[in-house]
Amino acid sequence: MTQDELKQAVARAAIDYVVDNAIIGVGTGSTANFFIDELAKIKHRIKGAVASSEATAARLRGHGIAVFDLNDVPSIAVYVDGADEITASGAMIKGGGAALTREKIVASVANQFVCIADGSKLVEVLGQFPLPVEVLPMARAAVMRALAARGGQPRLRLAANSSAAFVTDNGAVILDVGGLKISDPVALETDINQIVGVIAVGLFARRGADVCLLGTAEGVRTLTF
Repeated sequence: MTQDELKQAVARAAIDYVVDNAIIGVGTGSTANFFIDELAKIKHRIKGAVASSEATAARLRGHGIAVFDLNDVPSIAVYVDGADEITASGAMIKGGGAALTREKIVASVANQFVCIADGSKLVEVLGQFPLPVEVLPMARAAVMRALAARGGQPRLRLAANSSAAFVTDNGAVILDVGGLKISDPVALETDINQIVGVIAVGLFARRGADVCLLGTAEGVRTLTF
């Protein structure tokens, strides 16, 4: 099976976790896009969705799915999103799609977090995928020094085909931090969050996944945490 076929399989499996007559939280990225396409087939069963990015909101609206502002929503039954890496304990690195802050916000208010990913995303130790950190632009250099002092190798994420910094939906920039072997993701998440100028770090360990649907050649594997 191709990687896209694995993503489509887990996106289809995630529909089983959708709660009827509820508002669904939806993540950002290629795997989340497959889920949105599957969600559109049952849109009559849900009230609508809260999006974790402008790109996700546009895709949802394109399918005729109502998009709600999180401030107007009392609760979210389930949040469905992908991961760049995930461990057997449900800790994740996210942010390859640059929506880590809004993803964290939506995930934090969801009753259940369902991660959907192809099997290659399951790792023993987080860190091979560079850790995204969203930062206020004026603090970029200061935060880079602080991350380097912690053993990381931070690099400013650039816009596609450009030498200019990539700008997030929040008007911030992203530092991608390589060279890390994250043995204690909860501790590192807490530590980086305390660096002045950091908006959010792409470690989802304090609030990790509750369920992970992994696409494999043998079918969809379900991990619960």
